[in-house]
Amino acid sequence: QVRVVESGGGLVQPGGSLRLSCAASGSTSAISAVDWHRQAPGKERELVAVITTAGTTNYADSVKGRFTISRDGAKNTVYLQMNSLKPEDTAVYYCNAFTKLGNYWGTGTLVTVSS
Repeated sequence: QVRVVESGGGLVQPGGSLRLSCAASGSTSAISAVDWHRQAPGKERELVAVITTAGTTNYADSVKGRFTISRDGAKNTVYLQMNSLKPEDTAVYYCNAFTKLGNYWGTGTLVTVSS
């Protein structure tokens, strides 16, 4: 089994930056990929970015050029660096770890972009 815990959310002004962290524990060797989703109030959850254990990344069009997903294998942690934040980036951000046994979600961290 795998456990993931998100951190790093908070309040930031438009144009600012935040770095989210997703720390995994448990059977981390079973993880094949990790992604970040977000859910804004009244909207469906959407994929933001994904990274595989090989380092391949992919991004939603809405965040390309502004967000960067990366990982530190030694720390079993995946990061989401978010720059040039916009009010529409306000959402709860969730980390999800893919394994052969299933997906493991965190409880989310709130990001609020407001002046």
